Amino acid sequence: MSTATPSIQVHTQHSAPNRNRKMPFLLQVTTLAWRSLLVNFRTPSAILPPLVLGAFFLVIYQAQLGNASNFFLRGVNYINFILPLSIVSSALSGAGVAGQSLVRDIESGYFDKLSLTPVSRIALILGPTLAGAVILSIQTTFIVAVGLLLGVTPATGALGLLALIGFALLLGVSFAGFTIGIALVTGNAAATQGASFLFFPLTFLTATFVPINLLSGWIEIAARLNPITYILNAMRSLMIDGWDVQTLFVGLLACLGLGIATFLFSLYGLRLRTSRK
Repeated sequence: MSTATPSIQVHTQHSAPNRNRKMPFLLQVTTLAWRSLLVNFRTPSAILPPLVLGAFFLVIYQAQLGNASNFFLRGVNYINFILPLSIVSSALSGAGVAGQSLVRDIESGYFDKLSLTPVSRIALILGPTLAGAVILSIQTTFIVAVGLLLGVTPATGALGLLALIGFALLLGVSFAGFTIGIALVTGNAAATQGASFLFFPLTFLTATFVPINLLSGWIEIAARLNPITYILNAMRSLMIDGWDVQTLFVGLLACLGLGIATFLFSLYGLRLRTSRK
């Protein structure tokens, strides 16, 4: 009995600090992101539709408008012009994956359990957002591959295609913040899924199928006020014009502005949900 006591005391002395030790913030984010990825990959219905629809619309746009583009795009392959639109559409429709993942945790009660742990509140948002970015990168890469099969010839080469995917990730992360905020505010899967379609009309209130200088009237005003316009312009410049620094910078600013706005909204939703406890 006497020999057992010191070992118990030593174990207690070492275990107490371990229990109080907090997981590093980056590890919290990656752990939550990995768990969200596993949950989403187990529900392919949340991943496949944006991927298939993005590639489908790309093929349809090219087939129907490819020849007609000769009237307003002299010497430019229309697939280079329309590929960014398909990527943006996929990013907007696929951004709801992050919110759906979080709302499942809320409905199952797992989110409440996480809230009782020492995990960082910001990590609760960034984890699903990072997972959504990974899924979106897969979807975007697939659409780019389809575009290459249809004859995409980017003016900036392979590096430009990587930059194109980067813009899609930034845009998708921005809209993921909005769906996460809706999930936190409502805690309802139907509301979160419906919210993911609120931004979809933005792709049609811009220079969707023709350059913005061919628009007129109210649609031109809406397009110039729409931040998606400047993101599309940046992505299209990579495909058609080359490394236009000014256009790319404006596109990055538009992504940054959307990202900050939606992240603040998701923080508001998190504060609202945790204050109810």
